[in-house]
Amino acid sequence: MAFDFHFNKPQYFNQQFLNAKTHIIPFIEQTFELKKGMKVLEIGCAEGGVLKAFVKKGCQCVGVELSQSKVDNAHIFMKNEVENDSIKFICKDIYALDFKTDFLHYFDIIILKDTIEHIHEQEKIISYLHDLLAPNGCIFFGFPPWYMPWGGHQQICKSKFLMYLPYFHLLPMWAYKAILKIFGETNQHIEILAEIKETGISTRRFEKIIQNSDFKIENKRFYLVNPIYTYKFGWKPRIQPKIISAIPVLNDVLCTTVFYTIKSNV
Repeated sequence: MAFDFHFNKPQYFNQQFLNAKTHIIPFIEQTFELKKGMKVLEIGCAEGGVLKAFVKKGCQCVGVELSQSKVDNAHIFMKNEVENDSIKFICKDIYALDFKTDFLHYFDIIILKDTIEHIHEQEKIISYLHDLLAPNGCIFFGFPPWYMPWGGHQQICKSKFLMYLPYFHLLPMWAYKAILKIFGETNQHIEILAEIKETGISTRRFEKIIQNSDFKIENKRFYLVNPIYTYKFGWKPRIQPKIISAIPVLNDVLCTTVFYTIKSNV
């Protein structure tokens, strides 16, 4: 089933642009001065909607993405920006040796928006980002905590019932797969959702990884209602009350997305 905007790429691109312009950039600017000419990398950039907001601020952007079809769409949606060298899209694994060589300590800002929860060996990627970040640069993370109502990305289910069903991704893997099968999900789709279950990350785990790395948390914000829901469903963003944000696990359960900025502590 999934929602229409999952298939309407121009609509999805515009949602990402508006969300970045209205919410992500202002959040980053709370602790980091964004200047014209800064170099910005987005890992898992999809069609480039988030980066468009940074191009509009005068930044020089690079988007890296594993899906060639998404990179092709990015070149269509941002044709003018690509032609005037404001942005470059690369279809490549960021662990490729030449990527690190080309961009060693190069970027002032690195963006991972709805990406970290899909990555295996999250400790490895966070350590690796240190080699790509320029001195005094910052990294933005936005992701759905694993214990949030739809942390398993069940909104992409074919079943209309399952796509709205909260928290069932927290069941043991065997039970989770069984329910997906009963409600008609294909084997391929079940494996996609199972992988998301394997890589999903809680805020507690994320913060522990940061504490054990060469980074420190500069700013964080928990949302009861994800800002992007404004553009998807017409819902007003709601920041989680601090009394809830201070309680481990509960803060994830009553949350739909979190924003973090981190900086090097070396």
